Amino acid sequence: MNAQRHSDLLEATRLTRSGRLGEATELIQRTLGGRAAPRPAAQASPQDNAGGTVIEGSFRVIDSGPFAPASTAPDADRDAAGGRDAPETVGEPLFPSSRLAAVLREKLARFRGPAPVFEPTLPQPAPEAIPEGARFIAGSYSNPAGTRSYKLYVPSGHEGQPLPLIVMLHGCTQSPDDFAAGTRMNKLAEQESCLVLYPAQSSAANCSKCWNWFNPADQHADQGEPSLIAGMTRDVAARYQADPRRIYVAGLSAGGAMATTMAMTHPDLYAAAGVHSGLPHAAAHDLPSAFAAMQQGASGAGHAGKGRAPACPVPIIVFHGDQDTTVHPGNGDQVIVQFAPTASRHAAQPKTGANPDVNVERGQVPNGHAYTRTLYHHPSGSPHVEQWTIHGAGHAWSGGSARGSYTDPRGPDASKEMLRFFLAHPAGPSR
Repeated sequence: MNAQRHSDLLEATRLTRSGRLGEATELIQRTLGGRAAPRPAAQASPQDNAGGTVIEGSFRVIDSGPFAPASTAPDADRDAAGGRDAPETVGEPLFPSSRLAAVLREKLARFRGPAPVFEPTLPQPAPEAIPEGARFIAGSYSNPAGTRSYKLYVPSGHEGQPLPLIVMLHGCTQSPDDFAAGTRMNKLAEQESCLVLYPAQSSAANCSKCWNWFNPADQHADQGEPSLIAGMTRDVAARYQADPRRIYVAGLSAGGAMATTMAMTHPDLYAAAGVHSGLPHAAAHDLPSAFAAMQQGASGAGHAGKGRAPACPVPIIVFHGDQDTTVHPGNGDQVIVQFAPTASRHAAQPKTGANPDVNVERGQVPNGHAYTRTLYHHPSGSPHVEQWTIHGAGHAWSGGSARGSYTDPRGPDASKEMLRFFLAHPAGPSR
């Protein structure tokens, strides 16, 4: 996002706070049209907005994020990549009972920069058949923070033996079925005998079903969405006898940002984490910082949870396309910095030369993307952090299936590599 657009967005936010929705909508429309948007007069009167609607009364804006689309249908906003994973208003409508406000929310939702490289093909085909003996179960979990539904894949042959549990957090506008189809994690889980849990974000909590990674209230272990995801994980693990030493969390975009929060706030629960096109924990705390982190990188936002490190190091694998225009690729580096402070020098400055603690490999997918794989080693010698940079890729799940949204089949298989990394990193024996 360029400086002018960012300035215009902040001005639109100020106007909506004061109830001048017509001016805010006009400002955003001009900006989206590619023209310089002159700032509305500071002292404009209601009579100056003769063509608009004047809403009188007091307004309370909930700063839960920059995007609040008018429609909550799953496919309503899929012209943006990867769910575009921008945050939205939570709890209550931004401006109740206002048609003009709905237009404004839709315009804000589309204020996202260049079009994605990969767009989903709609309508989506029917889900793949479940292997005989396997199950894809629907359920829900509730605690004082609310209720969330989920889907759970149980591989064939499961009879109560302790299996690994992978928690998969979808991106904006996605669903458990869509995310399962796109990542093909169920197919891998059948091969490796794993349980796979897909929590579903509620449209009541976020109009585009984005996990609210940017909300301070959703960045702590004992409240908000982290408490719901962790509680759901523990509940499913107990009821299906999952191996407590092999519980993992992964996510895409907004789900990737929430995965970093889960690993940061629950290192006693998750043995390792996978982050695809995500952001560091606490990379934003309001609307402007969310935009800044997404467009400039978390370090450019001046936040990124500086000074925060997990209570105990959680192994992490990170995927990010270097042409991602939705979530700046620098966020992948900042995730490495956050979870492996000793490796941060190399993550932030990858061209500093050879280092015995860092291995760099380069490869190419046949007829697909080139990639760079960097491994950072724990002092014990084992790889603790793994970073995949997909050259030429945008905001999409690398190596995913076209049966799901926001996937890039031309990249290395992120699902396969994440599962390999997870199974190589069980938690310590003290758990």
